[in-house]
Amino acid sequence: MTANDSSPHHLQLTRDGQLRHFLTLDGLDRALLTDILDTADSFIEVGERTIKKVPLLRGRTVVNLFFESSTRTRSTFELAAKRLSADVLNLDISTSATSKGESLSDTLLNLEAMASDMFVVRHSQSGAPHFIAESVTPGVAIINAGDGRHAHPTQAMLDMLTIRQHKGRFEGLKVAIVGDVLHSRVARSQIRALNELGAEEVRVIAPGTLLPKDVESLGCTVEYDMNRGMRDLDVVIMLRLQKERMEGALLPSEREFYRLYGLNQQKLALAHPECIVMHPGPINRGVEIESAVADGPQSVILNQVTNGIAIRMAVMSMAMGGQVAERQQKLSERGQA
Repeated sequence: MTANDSSPHHLQLTRDGQLRHFLTLDGLDRALLTDILDTADSFIEVGERTIKKVPLLRGRTVVNLFFESSTRTRSTFELAAKRLSADVLNLDISTSATSKGESLSDTLLNLEAMASDMFVVRHSQSGAPHFIAESVTPGVAIINAGDGRHAHPTQAMLDMLTIRQHKGRFEGLKVAIVGDVLHSRVARSQIRALNELGAEEVRVIAPGTLLPKDVESLGCTVEYDMNRGMRDLDVVIMLRLQKERMEGALLPSEREFYRLYGLNQQKLALAHPECIVMHPGPINRGVEIESAVADGPQSVILNQVTNGIAIRMAVMSMAMGGQVAERQQKLSERGQA
Protein backbone atom coordinates (compact mmCIF):
# COMPACT_ATOMS: atom_id res chain seq x y z
CA MET A 1 0.00 0.00 0.00
CA THR A 2 1.24 3.52 -0.81
CA ALA A 3 0.18 7.03 -0.01
CA ASN A 4 -1.52 7.31 -3.41
CA ASP A 5 -4.23 4.83 -2.40
CA SER A 6 -7.77 6.17 -2.04
CA SER A 7 -8.09 4.81 1.52
CA PRO A 8 -8.28 7.55 4.17
CA HIS A 9 -5.58 5.68 6.06
CA HIS A 10 -2.99 6.57 3.39
CA LEU A 11 -2.26 9.53 5.69
CA GLN A 12 -0.05 7.18 7.74
CA LEU A 13 2.33 6.38 4.90
CA THR A 14 4.83 8.16 2.70
CA ARG A 15 4.54 7.82 -1.06
CA ASP A 16 6.89 4.83 -1.03
CA GLY A 17 4.99 3.09 1.77
CA GLN A 18 7.05 4.01 4.84
CA LEU A 19 5.30 4.76 8.12
CA ARG A 20 5.13 8.49 8.90
CA HIS A 21 2.25 8.48 11.43
CA PHE A 22 0.81 5.56 13.42
CA LEU A 23 -2.90 6.18 13.84
CA THR A 24 -4.70 2.89 13.22
CA LEU A 25 -4.02 -0.62 11.94
CA ASP A 26 -6.74 -0.25 9.32
CA GLY A 27 -5.20 -0.16 5.86
CA LEU A 28 -1.79 -1.46 6.94
CA ASP A 29 -0.83 -4.73 5.28
CA ARG A 30 0.78 -7.85 6.70
CA ALA A 31 4.24 -6.94 5.41
CA LEU A 32 4.25 -3.63 7.30
CA LEU A 33 2.85 -5.14 10.50
CA THR A 34 5.52 -7.85 10.31
CA ASP A 35 8.18 -5.18 9.77
CA ILE A 36 7.01 -3.44 12.97
CA LEU A 37 7.21 -6.74 14.89
CA ASP A 38 10.68 -7.51 13.49
CA THR A 39 11.92 -4.02 14.37
CA ALA A 40 10.53 -4.37 17.90
CA ASP A 41 12.27 -7.74 18.25
CA SER A 42 15.57 -6.03 17.52
CA PHE A 43 14.94 -3.59 20.39
CA ILE A 44 14.20 -6.22 23.05
CA GLU A 45 17.86 -6.62 23.94
CA VAL A 46 18.27 -2.87 24.52
CA GLY A 47 16.32 -3.26 27.75
CA GLU A 48 18.80 -5.91 28.91
CA ARG A 49 21.86 -3.68 28.52
CA THR A 50 23.59 -1.82 31.33
CA ILE A 51 23.15 1.40 29.32
CA LYS A 52 19.68 1.14 27.80
CA LYS A 53 20.14 3.61 24.92
CA VAL A 54 20.35 3.71 21.14
CA PRO A 55 20.88 7.01 19.27
CA LEU A 56 18.08 6.76 16.67
CA LEU A 57 16.12 9.80 17.94
CA ARG A 58 19.02 11.80 19.35
CA GLY A 59 18.27 15.51 19.00
CA ARG A 60 14.54 14.88 18.43
CA THR A 61 11.77 16.14 20.70
CA VAL A 62 8.82 13.90 21.60
CA VAL A 63 5.78 15.44 23.32
CA ASN A 64 3.37 13.20 25.24
CA LEU A 65 -0.12 14.72 24.92
CA PHE A 66 -2.40 12.70 27.17
CA PHE A 67 -5.90 14.17 27.29
CA GLU A 68 -6.90 11.01 29.19
CA SER A 69 -4.93 9.76 32.18
CA SER A 70 -2.90 6.58 31.74
CA THR A 71 0.16 6.08 33.90
CA ARG A 72 1.27 2.80 32.30
CA THR A 73 0.91 3.80 28.65
CA ARG A 74 2.49 7.21 29.12
CA SER A 75 5.36 5.69 31.11
CA THR A 76 6.15 3.14 28.41
CA PHE A 77 6.07 5.79 25.68
CA GLU A 78 8.38 7.97 27.78
CA LEU A 79 10.78 5.11 28.39
CA ALA A 80 10.68 4.14 24.71
CA ALA A 81 11.52 7.70 23.59
CA LYS A 82 14.33 8.02 26.14
CA ARG A 83 15.82 4.68 25.12
CA LEU A 84 15.89 6.07 21.58
CA SER A 85 17.78 9.09 23.03
CA ALA A 86 14.97 11.60 22.36
CA ASP A 87 14.17 14.62 24.53
CA VAL A 88 10.75 14.07 26.11
CA LEU A 89 8.14 16.59 27.25
CA ASN A 90 5.12 15.36 29.21
CA LEU A 91 2.42 18.00 28.84
CA ASP A 92 0.02 18.19 31.78
CA ILE A 93 -3.23 18.96 29.95
CA SER A 94 -5.07 19.85 33.16
CA THR A 95 -2.71 22.78 33.78
CA SER A 96 -1.89 23.63 30.16
CA ALA A 97 -3.19 26.59 28.17
CA THR A 98 -6.04 24.43 26.82
CA SER A 99 -7.59 24.57 30.31
CA LYS A 100 -7.41 28.38 30.12
CA GLY A 101 -9.37 28.71 26.90
CA GLU A 102 -6.69 28.16 24.26
CA SER A 103 -7.87 25.87 21.45
CA LEU A 104 -6.29 22.48 20.85
CA SER A 105 -5.09 23.64 17.44
CA ASP A 106 -3.34 26.69 18.92
CA THR A 107 -1.67 24.57 21.61
CA LEU A 108 -0.37 22.12 19.01
CA LEU A 109 0.81 24.85 16.64
CA ASN A 110 2.75 26.45 19.49
CA LEU A 111 4.38 23.13 20.29
CA GLU A 112 5.24 22.65 16.61
CA ALA A 113 6.79 26.14 16.59
CA MET A 114 9.08 24.94 19.40
CA ALA A 115 10.49 22.42 16.87
CA SER A 116 8.72 19.37 18.29
CA ASP A 117 9.20 16.30 16.09
CA MET A 118 6.57 13.88 17.40
CA PHE A 119 3.30 14.00 19.34
CA VAL A 120 2.08 10.93 21.22
CA VAL A 121 -1.66 11.54 21.57
CA ARG A 122 -4.24 9.92 23.83
CA HIS A 123 -7.73 11.39 23.61
CA SER A 124 -11.29 10.51 24.60
CA GLN A 125 -12.62 11.51 21.17
CA SER A 126 -12.37 8.95 18.39
CA GLY A 127 -10.39 10.32 15.46
CA ALA A 128 -8.51 13.03 17.38
CA PRO A 129 -5.01 11.82 16.38
CA HIS A 130 -6.14 11.53 12.73
CA PHE A 131 -7.49 15.10 12.84
CA ILE A 132 -4.21 16.38 14.29
CA ALA A 133 -2.11 14.56 11.68
CA GLU A 134 -4.26 15.68 8.76
CA SER A 135 -5.33 19.22 9.66
CA VAL A 136 -3.20 20.69 12.43
CA THR A 137 0.46 19.64 12.36
CA PRO A 138 1.08 17.42 9.29
CA GLY A 139 4.85 17.95 9.60
CA VAL A 140 4.96 16.34 13.06
CA ALA A 141 4.84 12.55 13.43
CA ILE A 142 1.65 11.56 15.30
CA ILE A 143 1.42 8.34 17.30
CA ASN A 144 -2.01 7.25 18.52
CA ALA A 145 -1.86 6.16 22.17
CA GLY A 146 -5.61 5.43 22.22
CA ASP A 147 -8.58 7.43 20.90
CA GLY A 148 -12.13 7.00 22.19
CA ARG A 149 -13.53 3.59 21.30
CA HIS A 150 -11.74 3.66 17.96
CA ALA A 151 -8.21 2.26 18.17
CA HIS A 152 -5.18 1.51 20.31
CA PRO A 153 -2.69 0.31 17.71
CA THR A 154 0.47 0.10 19.82
CA GLN A 155 -1.31 -2.03 22.45
CA ALA A 156 -2.52 -4.40 19.73
CA MET A 157 0.96 -4.66 18.24
CA LEU A 158 2.62 -5.41 21.58
CA ASP A 159 0.02 -8.14 22.01
CA MET A 160 0.90 -9.51 18.55
CA LEU A 161 4.59 -9.47 19.46
CA THR A 162 3.84 -11.41 22.65
CA ILE A 163 1.79 -13.99 20.74
CA ARG A 164 4.52 -14.43 18.13
CA GLN A 165 7.20 -14.87 20.81
CA HIS A 166 5.24 -17.63 22.53
CA LYS A 167 3.58 -19.32 19.54
CA GLY A 168 6.05 -18.60 16.74
CA ARG A 169 3.31 -17.97 14.20
CA PHE A 170 -0.25 -16.71 13.69
CA GLU A 171 -1.42 -19.23 11.10
CA GLY A 172 -3.63 -21.90 12.65
CA LEU A 173 -4.13 -20.05 15.93
CA LYS A 174 -7.53 -19.77 17.62
CA VAL A 175 -7.72 -16.59 19.69
CA ALA A 176 -10.52 -15.32 21.94
CA ILE A 177 -11.05 -11.80 23.28
CA VAL A 178 -13.23 -11.88 26.39
CA GLY A 179 -15.22 -9.21 28.21
CA ASP A 180 -16.06 -5.58 27.57
CA VAL A 181 -15.64 -5.46 23.80
CA LEU A 182 -18.20 -2.65 23.48
CA HIS A 183 -16.01 -0.02 25.13
CA SER A 184 -12.65 -1.45 24.10
CA ARG A 185 -10.51 0.32 21.50
CA VAL A 186 -7.91 -2.38 22.17
CA ALA A 187 -10.24 -5.17 20.99
CA ARG A 188 -10.92 -3.47 17.67
CA SER A 189 -7.21 -3.10 16.97
CA GLN A 190 -6.49 -6.67 18.11
CA ILE A 191 -9.14 -8.13 15.81
CA ARG A 192 -7.74 -6.18 12.87
CA ALA A 193 -4.14 -7.26 13.58
CA LEU A 194 -4.98 -10.92 14.14
CA ASN A 195 -6.90 -11.16 10.87
CA GLU A 196 -4.22 -9.38 8.87
CA LEU A 197 -1.46 -11.56 10.33
CA GLY A 198 -3.32 -14.75 9.46
CA ALA A 199 -4.92 -16.15 12.64
CA GLU A 200 -7.28 -19.04 11.88
CA GLU A 201 -10.12 -17.80 14.10
CA VAL A 202 -10.80 -14.73 16.21
CA ARG A 203 -13.65 -15.11 18.72
CA VAL A 204 -15.21 -12.58 21.02
CA ILE A 205 -16.83 -13.90 24.18
CA ALA A 206 -19.12 -11.54 26.07
CA PRO A 207 -22.71 -10.84 27.10
CA GLY A 208 -24.76 -9.16 24.38
CA THR A 209 -24.83 -5.89 26.35
CA LEU A 210 -21.02 -5.62 26.07
CA LEU A 211 -20.79 -6.20 22.32
CA PRO A 212 -21.03 -3.52 19.61
CA LYS A 213 -23.70 -3.87 16.96
CA ASP A 214 -22.60 -5.93 13.94
CA VAL A 215 -19.45 -7.00 15.79
CA GLU A 216 -18.98 -9.84 13.29
CA SER A 217 -18.23 -7.23 10.61
CA LEU A 218 -14.97 -6.51 12.43
CA GLY A 219 -13.78 -9.98 11.44
CA CYS A 220 -14.67 -12.26 14.34
CA THR A 221 -17.14 -14.88 15.51
CA VAL A 222 -19.33 -14.38 18.59
CA GLU A 223 -19.83 -16.70 21.54
CA TYR A 224 -22.06 -15.79 24.48
CA ASP A 225 -21.21 -18.88 26.57
CA MET A 226 -17.66 -18.77 27.92
CA ASN A 227 -17.40 -22.50 28.60
CA ARG A 228 -18.16 -23.17 24.94
CA GLY A 229 -15.98 -20.31 23.72
CA MET A 230 -12.89 -21.46 25.63
CA ARG A 231 -12.65 -24.83 23.87
CA ASP A 232 -9.52 -25.44 21.77
CA LEU A 233 -8.14 -21.92 22.29
CA ASP A 234 -4.45 -21.17 21.78
CA VAL A 235 -4.66 -17.61 23.15
CA VAL A 236 -7.18 -15.93 25.46
CA ILE A 237 -7.10 -12.16 25.90
CA MET A 238 -9.11 -10.81 28.83
CA LEU A 239 -10.38 -7.21 28.74
CA ARG A 240 -10.91 -4.78 31.59
CA LEU A 241 -14.47 -3.85 32.50
CA GLN A 242 -14.51 -0.14 31.65
CA LYS A 243 -17.06 0.97 34.22
CA GLU A 244 -16.16 4.64 33.70
CA ARG A 245 -17.46 4.42 30.11
CA MET A 246 -20.66 2.51 30.85
CA GLU A 247 -23.97 4.28 30.55
CA GLY A 248 -26.96 2.54 32.10
CA ALA A 249 -27.20 -0.93 33.62
CA LEU A 250 -25.18 -3.10 31.23
CA LEU A 251 -24.42 -5.72 33.88
CA PRO A 252 -26.45 -7.14 36.79
CA SER A 253 -23.34 -7.09 39.03
CA GLU A 254 -19.58 -7.60 38.96
CA ARG A 255 -20.07 -10.87 40.88
CA GLU A 256 -22.42 -12.17 38.19
CA PHE A 257 -20.04 -11.08 35.43
CA TYR A 258 -17.17 -12.92 37.11
CA ARG A 259 -19.26 -16.06 37.52
CA LEU A 260 -20.14 -16.12 33.84
CA TYR A 261 -17.14 -14.50 32.13
CA GLY A 262 -14.30 -14.29 34.64
CA LEU A 263 -11.30 -16.46 33.76
CA ASN A 264 -10.53 -19.02 36.46
CA GLN A 265 -8.57 -22.25 36.42
CA GLN A 266 -11.65 -24.34 35.62
CA LYS A 267 -12.49 -22.33 32.50
CA LEU A 268 -8.84 -22.17 31.41
CA ALA A 269 -8.67 -25.97 31.58
CA LEU A 270 -11.18 -26.08 28.68
CA ALA A 271 -8.65 -24.44 26.35
CA HIS A 272 -5.61 -26.04 24.71
CA PRO A 273 -3.12 -27.12 27.41
CA GLU A 274 -0.56 -24.62 26.09
CA CYS A 275 -3.02 -21.74 25.80
CA ILE A 276 -1.48 -18.45 26.89
CA VAL A 277 -3.35 -15.87 28.98
CA MET A 278 -3.13 -12.14 28.19
CA HIS A 279 -4.59 -8.91 29.56
CA PRO A 280 -3.87 -5.33 28.38
CA GLY A 281 -4.15 -4.06 31.98
CA PRO A 282 -4.88 -2.76 34.43
CA ILE A 283 -6.21 -6.02 35.85
CA ASN A 284 -9.29 -6.20 38.07
CA ARG A 285 -8.58 -9.38 40.01
CA GLY A 286 -11.71 -11.26 40.96
CA VAL A 287 -13.72 -9.40 38.30
CA GLU A 288 -12.15 -10.39 34.97
CA ILE A 289 -9.55 -12.89 36.08
CA GLU A 290 -8.60 -15.06 39.03
CA SER A 291 -5.26 -14.30 40.71
CA ALA A 292 -4.16 -17.92 40.32
CA VAL A 293 -4.54 -17.52 36.54
CA ALA A 294 -3.10 -14.00 36.28
CA ASP A 295 0.00 -15.12 38.17
CA GLY A 296 0.04 -18.68 36.83
CA PRO A 297 2.37 -20.45 34.40
CA GLN A 298 0.20 -19.77 31.34
CA SER A 299 0.06 -16.01 31.99
CA VAL A 300 2.24 -13.78 29.76
CA ILE A 301 0.87 -10.50 31.12
CA LEU A 302 4.23 -9.19 32.33
CA ASN A 303 5.77 -10.10 28.96
CA GLN A 304 3.22 -7.78 27.40
CA VAL A 305 4.45 -4.92 29.58
CA THR A 306 8.07 -5.53 28.54
CA ASN A 307 7.10 -5.78 24.88
CA GLY A 308 5.21 -2.49 25.10
CA ILE A 309 8.47 -0.56 25.31
CA ALA A 310 10.00 -2.40 22.33
CA ILE A 311 6.91 -1.94 20.13
CA ARG A 312 6.74 1.78 20.93
CA MET A 313 10.44 2.15 20.18
CA ALA A 314 9.83 0.46 16.82
CA VAL A 315 6.84 2.59 15.86
CA MET A 316 8.48 5.87 16.96
CA SER A 317 11.73 5.18 15.11
CA MET A 318 9.92 4.03 11.95
CA ALA A 319 7.55 7.03 11.90
CA MET A 320 10.42 9.46 12.39
CA GLY A 321 12.34 7.74 9.61
CA GLY A 322 9.35 8.14 7.29
CA GLN A 323 8.99 11.83 8.14
CA VAL A 324 12.68 12.48 7.45
CA ALA A 325 12.57 10.55 4.17
CA GLU A 326 9.51 12.49 3.05
CA ARG A 327 11.12 15.86 3.81
CA GLN A 328 14.25 14.88 1.90
CA GLN A 329 12.16 13.77 -1.06
CA LYS A 330 10.27 17.09 -1.12
CA LEU A 331 13.53 19.06 -0.93
CA SER A 332 14.93 17.01 -3.78
CA GLU A 333 11.82 17.64 -5.90
CA ARG A 334 12.05 21.39 -5.25
CA GLY A 335 15.69 21.36 -6.30
CA GLN A 336 14.78 19.69 -9.58
CA ALA A 337 11.91 22.08 -10.30
